[in-house]
Amino acid sequence: MSVSRGGFSSRMGFILAAAGSAVGLGNIWGFPTQTASNGGAAFVLVYLVLAFSLAYPAFMAELLIGRYGQANAVSSMQKMSRNLGQKRFAFLVGFGGIICASLILSFYGILAGWMMSFAIEPVTQLLGLTDTATWLTTQSMSRDLLFTSLFMMLTIAIIRRGVEQGIEKWSKRLMPMLIGLLILLIIYVFTLDGSKEGFKAYLNPDISRVFEPNLLISALGQAFFSLSLGTSVMIIYGSYISKKENLVTLGAQVTLIDVSIAFLAGLLIIPSMYVAQSQGVAIFADDGSLISGPNLVFDVLPSLFNGMGAIGLFVGFGFFILMSIAALTSSISMLEGPVSFAVERHNLERKNATTLIGLGILALSTLIIFNFTTLFGMVISISTVYGQPLIAMLCCIFVGWIWHRSAVLTEIKEGNDTVEHSIFWKIWPWYTKFVCPSAIAIVFWHSL
Repeated sequence: MSVSRGGFSSRMGFILAAAGSAVGLGNIWGFPTQTASNGGAAFVLVYLVLAFSLAYPAFMAELLIGRYGQANAVSSMQKMSRNLGQKRFAFLVGFGGIICASLILSFYGILAGWMMSFAIEPVTQLLGLTDTATWLTTQSMSRDLLFTSLFMMLTIAIIRRGVEQGIEKWSKRLMPMLIGLLILLIIYVFTLDGSKEGFKAYLNPDISRVFEPNLLISALGQAFFSLSLGTSVMIIYGSYISKKENLVTLGAQVTLIDVSIAFLAGLLIIPSMYVAQSQGVAIFADDGSLISGPNLVFDVLPSLFNGMGAIGLFVGFGFFILMSIAALTSSISMLEGPVSFAVERHNLERKNATTLIGLGILALSTLIIFNFTTLFGMVISISTVYGQPLIAMLCCIFVGWIWHRSAVLTEIKEGNDTVEHSIFWKIWPWYTKFVCPSAIAIVFWHSL
């Protein structure tokens, strides 16, 4: 591994960094919302099955591309190409993932800014600053610009420090904090009236619903989105892994942590909804649909915290700090994609490249804020609904159809000499070649 590129210093460093990338607002905000909108426990069951049966194999494909190439997404994919046509296709896929990550970060920074403003609001309430508290929780151009900028500055500061001192160091700090806060909040919510009904709805699946087409498509899309597939992120992180590491077990561990935290997030949010409902907050419409939808976190949970009295200020502070941490662990990975491309392909110094690209993405976020109604939903759709499934599908096609099977086996055997005789190797190659692209294509077709 090139010294100038840097790399993860330990197995745990990679696991926490990759899990941090995967564990973001998609898990702690998106997953519970999808669960509440798609049959509760039935959605959870389908999500868990699809995460391991389809998302994990695609996740492994991206990790393998990165470790084989030992470079940014474009260069890694071009290294396995054998002719000019394949190299051009590799550039299209690799650079497409980088653009996708940049677009996601542009709206992600706005969402994360909201989380930060909601985290500060309880502090202003305690200080008696009522007008400031109202401003912090009311959408406005000034609030969005300020907190989006603050969040992006945090992200830039971490990535400027590189892989080991930036991404790995901060992932080791933030991930344990995130998991600890999540568990403490779950324990607290469990003590409140109405929570037991929420736990029942979350953990007792209606098996008759698991084969509903919309539920299956939503669960599959959530599984791919939560693992950061199709954004070049896992190719980049894969390139920082030592050749001595066993990628099969590493990939499985990251996937397990990702789905576990998504599951824990649902274990917090869904019972919290039922607690809020017992306090008189309307959660579901007469037809059983979720009233708040994507605004669940900002509409329902603050009402729940307000109903708790003084203790609600501390619980609300803890929850939105948790959301901000989750956003930061993902944002640093999304910025690393374009930064690594600029550093390695155009010989820019890392700190300068990070600052320039970070400010460029912040400029795009500012443009979205000034044209919020038109651009916010459009950028989300382009990047997550269309971009991610398409790029993830093309990565699977690359590994399954362009990269020689013998070369794939050689790469996997680095750090795992006996993999050739394992169940993984007997299933994964054809699974990645046929099943994963077909499944992702279904998601993409559905999004169209």
